[in-house]
Amino acid sequence: MKRQELAKFIDHTLLKAEATPEQIARICQEALEHHFATVCVNPIYVALAAKELIGSDVGVCSVVGFPLGATSTAAKVCETEVAIAQGATEIDMVIAIGQLKAGNLDWVREDIAAVAAISHAHYAHLKVIIETALLTDEEKVTACRLAKEAGADFVKTSTGFSKSGATVEDVALMRRTVGPDMGVKAAGGIHTYEQAVAMIEAGATRLGASKGIAILKDAPL
Repeated sequence: MKRQELAKFIDHTLLKAEATPEQIARICQEALEHHFATVCVNPIYVALAAKELIGSDVGVCSVVGFPLGATSTAAKVCETEVAIAQGATEIDMVIAIGQLKAGNLDWVREDIAAVAAISHAHYAHLKVIIETALLTDEEKVTACRLAKEAGADFVKTSTGFSKSGATVEDVALMRRTVGPDMGVKAAGGIHTYEQAVAMIEAGATRLGASKGIAILKDAPL
């Protein structure tokens, strides 16, 4: 896959707690240079990223209920609304993992649906992080089905802050579950060109990566 094509799969990501405004501005400039799909930042930096990227082909992605998914639905909705008002064009929310594991599927579906509704009302896309490292295969399938039923635009493997990140097997399972039309984002531990291509071949339509420039370096021109 050629460099320019691959860049449009990548959300150029910096979500570390210690990230500074200067570092956020730097990844925005990198995203402009390489034409990544978005930059993915914590909510506190959405306005800064939107300012840096104004008028460009790079979107702004923010995270909601991150990284545990254990905030209330009302908090997730509020966080989403504020992020979009400040310039976010995509929202990556974490599901209520404990509620899923407890079998409270209506709760999980309604939690996602509430964030989907506020996102779509403001023309933003919603990606739902299911945190595959904490789920059985059956739970992964259930989470993907709930996200699809709730109107999400993507399912996403991982926050990058749990026990492990994306695997080719999980991406393939998620793609089989949601079908051909819904987005699948692989994130967490994708550091090389070869890993990136393997995720795409397994069915990923977006990649979350903090090593986007290193990934592109090995891609053919």
